Amino acid sequence: MSHTVVSGDAAETKRRLAVLTLGAVGVVYGDIGTSPLYTLQTTLSHDGMHPTPASIYGVLSLIFWAQILVVSLKYVVFIMRADNKGEGGIMALMALAQRCAREQPTLRWVLVTLGIFGAALFYGDGVITPAISVLGAVEGMKVAAPELKEWVVPITVVVLFVLFLLQRHGTDRVGKLFGPVMTIWFVVIALLGVSMIARHPQVLLAVNPWYGVRFFFSHGLQAFIALGGVVLAVTGTEALYADMGHFGKKPIRVAWFGFVLPALLLNYFGQGALLLMRPEAIDNPFFKLAPPLLLYPMIALATAAAVIASQAVISGAFSMTREAMSLGYSMRMPIVHTSRELSGQIFVPWVNGFLLVMVLLAVLGFGSSERLSAAYGIAVTGTMSITTVLALIVARRQWRWKLPAVIAAGVLFLTIDLSFFSANVIKIEYGGWFPLVLGVAIFTWMTTWRRGRELVVREIKQGGLALAPFIAAMREHPPLRVPGTAVFLTANQQAVPHALLHNLKHNKVLHERNVLLTVEMLESPVADAEERIHISALGDEFHGIELRFGFAEDPNVPLALSQCARAGLPFDMMDTTFFLSRETIVADKRRPGMALWRDKLFAFMARNALPATAYFQIPGNRLIELGAQVEI
Repeated sequence: MSHTVVSGDAAETKRRLAVLTLGAVGVVYGDIGTSPLYTLQTTLSHDGMHPTPASIYGVLSLIFWAQILVVSLKYVVFIMRADNKGEGGIMALMALAQRCAREQPTLRWVLVTLGIFGAALFYGDGVITPAISVLGAVEGMKVAAPELKEWVVPITVVVLFVLFLLQRHGTDRVGKLFGPVMTIWFVVIALLGVSMIARHPQVLLAVNPWYGVRFFFSHGLQAFIALGGVVLAVTGTEALYADMGHFGKKPIRVAWFGFVLPALLLNYFGQGALLLMRPEAIDNPFFKLAPPLLLYPMIALATAAAVIASQAVISGAFSMTREAMSLGYSMRMPIVHTSRELSGQIFVPWVNGFLLVMVLLAVLGFGSSERLSAAYGIAVTGTMSITTVLALIVARRQWRWKLPAVIAAGVLFLTIDLSFFSANVIKIEYGGWFPLVLGVAIFTWMTTWRRGRELVVREIKQGGLALAPFIAAMREHPPLRVPGTAVFLTANQQAVPHALLHNLKHNKVLHERNVLLTVEMLESPVADAEERIHISALGDEFHGIELRFGFAEDPNVPLALSQCARAGLPFDMMDTTFFLSRETIVADKRRPGMALWRDKLFAFMARNALPATAYFQIPGNRLIELGAQVEI
């Protein structure tokens, strides 16, 4: 009987692994899975480069080893070990690295700065991935019907507009198609590659790294510039890491080594075999692999795959924005949950609108996937380099790796990352400036919000009355007490909240029970049950409550307060009133802090941010807001 149960459990585990692996194929590998659309074409057709046998073998060798060293070894094996309670992505990694440097403020500041800039560059990736993927797919029309080439950009714009329009409805239903569609995609591109490799099997010799080395010796600067195209073969690795929390490590690793990696390599080598036989096919080697009869179905399948690749990056931008809000690096924005079952399925209207505008500008401004590829690499390689640095800190401080091992890993991975980054720096004037400008703007936005909130909290703390003497005074000279519970949201448990003073001053009453509530967002994705709530009795029916939430959680204050009954402090929400000071920010150039323009930017952000009460899900009919002016 027990044997039957065990085998049943094993079968269920296998079934669950298969389902998660299929899901990972659909969501995690959409971006990297569509890279064959443009990588070889871009790399072998830039100025001065021609598809000669030497260059084809050299570039294929570089692509092969980039897939092995960057995606397989660095991300799938090394970086994915750096999970923050199961969550991945650069914000989760930054929080993990910060915890490793708790005792060193300078190192912590450096890590935060790196992490925020890496996250800002990820948004640049979120703009360029949809643009280049969909453009690359629709450009198949130029192969099928050259006279329709003028329609490539308009059709791309329509596809992208519809994609962003559908975001508010969620990806739950459509998402069920992602796995099967991408599975078909990988099978088809692998078969196309195999059919061409069978006609020219010598192309497989390119797995020898010597061809890549010889390519550098024979082509010099051109080979270095070609690295800027080779990196397109490994785009999507950040999305792979960011989606780790949704699927887990094992399904992502099984999908990569067992299915995605072989399919990609077969297609790249198939394109190489085609170019060895027909160098003139360089204008679009991907679509010229397909027989003429299959061209239109292939364009449709490629467009579907490109939309799925775009969806994965857009969803990643939504998730990262929620994490940034929780960690205090972004103003609060409305978040819409699009699935009742999956908390990770969210829609952020502001981010969706911003990405839509930027993506359309990129498509209209660059006009082709080849020109857009110049803008692509720099954001990706910048984020990759920062991810490596943060992961090395975690390896040394948390995993206790020996220093020689950390140095060896650092030399290997950073040499590759910085080589790719340097090759893309050359392309700044040809379009690489676009994600950099975008990244700097988002970095400024995030750091301004963080610094502004620090200044506001400092001002509030400096102006507050000490709590203990105040409670003692209330005991000696008691005011009129009214029934019910008053909850005052405050950042400082040691000071009297402004809202409490205003209520006492203007209404001349004090509630029967008064609670000072502080909400803290942790550097881990989910708060453990034992750290969620901390209650302290302050005397005379005053209580201090600290609620803690992880950065991947939606903070629900009323729900958390209902759990205080276990600790002997029950709440009746119908008899509870929440008081909050709503600060009006005034920029004052006489005060030390930020530059005046940043003060004004922060004031604008504060005016347009989602109120803390809505973010904490406090019902509006139980809320009293009192204004307070804060100069920074």
